[in-house]
Amino acid sequence: MHILLIHQAFVALDQAGGTRHHELGRYLTERGHQVTVIASPVSYLTGKASPAAQPESELDGRLKILRAYTYPALHRSFLHRVFSFFSFMASSFLIGLGVKKVDLVWGTSPPIFQGVTAWLLARLKGAPFLFEVRDLWPIFAIQVGVLQNPLLISLSEWLERFLYRRADQVMVNSPGFIEHVSSRGAKKVALVPNGADTGMFDPTSDGKVFRQAHGWHNKYVALYAGAHGISNDLGIVLQAGQLLADREDIVLVLLGDGKEKPALKTQAEQIGLTNVIFLPPVPKSEIAQALAAADACIGILKPVPMYATVYPNKIFDYMAAARPTILAMDGVIRQVIEQAKGGIPIPPGDAQALAQAVQQLADDPQCGQQMGRNARRYLEENFDRAALAQQLAELIEGMQKGKF
Repeated sequence: MHILLIHQAFVALDQAGGTRHHELGRYLTERGHQVTVIASPVSYLTGKASPAAQPESELDGRLKILRAYTYPALHRSFLHRVFSFFSFMASSFLIGLGVKKVDLVWGTSPPIFQGVTAWLLARLKGAPFLFEVRDLWPIFAIQVGVLQNPLLISLSEWLERFLYRRADQVMVNSPGFIEHVSSRGAKKVALVPNGADTGMFDPTSDGKVFRQAHGWHNKYVALYAGAHGISNDLGIVLQAGQLLADREDIVLVLLGDGKEKPALKTQAEQIGLTNVIFLPPVPKSEIAQALAAADACIGILKPVPMYATVYPNKIFDYMAAARPTILAMDGVIRQVIEQAKGGIPIPPGDAQALAQAVQQLADDPQCGQQMGRNARRYLEENFDRAALAQQLAELIEGMQKGKF
């Protein structure tokens, strides 16, 4: 079958960011399906055009990417972000009209506006509409304070319910989302959780080359890898760095990019932090080397109630790399780390607890190594990407056969 995916923030393996959809799409093509992705040429991490984004490209044989014009201002202001989302919504619709013989349209949110494109294309092409919910928008934006206008909130919530009710199938990537989408009109909800491709990570690697390249010869490295946005609460990591200033054997590494990164770097310089290192993002194909160079990894989000529902991609990558996770998050992902015995959960927003957890692992590295092995084993048993991709394939094939 021919699957059309509308995904503004699609990331290929040779780019930086979350590659869930490339990995899943690759599996679907191996199963004999054709996948066409309409994506933006603008990186959601940097807000700028990605050098790797070609107007049209073919990956892994039957996976084709078409790039749709997007207003390049993701990181300037809320209004500019809306312009960016609407420009992609319109341009992806026009490109989608030209994609022939489509058997299923797959829309994914956020941004939720591209869900409208996917729904409309599905109806025009007489194809089933699969709507994937990766974040709970707009409630996340409301709780973080990004979305405050009452009229915009009402319109956003109406759009959310509209898409849930009109989807032939809603798919979520976290069990924490099921109650929310069901209460807002989703008729059928399937869980295909985030996970990791275990084949991309060597749990025995010590990351020696990456460590040597950055001069971390005798350092205990606690690394965060991912977006540097308002939700990621990385100011807490800087505060933890202050508390660990007397530990010359410990460095905190922030790898990635995002809207808040310039401000974070300025803040670190003003404080005079020498134990916090900022690194640029690396393609997903190279992330295993970076994680292997770490002794522990940091997962952190703002202490926002609804963030307790999320399954962040990066946590599963940490587990696949067999690294212990210092987890400053509550909710369903905390349950995963606790059940795996794969790290140290701490309260969100608590710099003291973060510093203490890093220090605890640095003082007992064997304990952290055992946590990492536990995490890898648990991921292999429960969140391996190949098994999850098979769940997706069976869901999609069932939809085409009219079982939705």
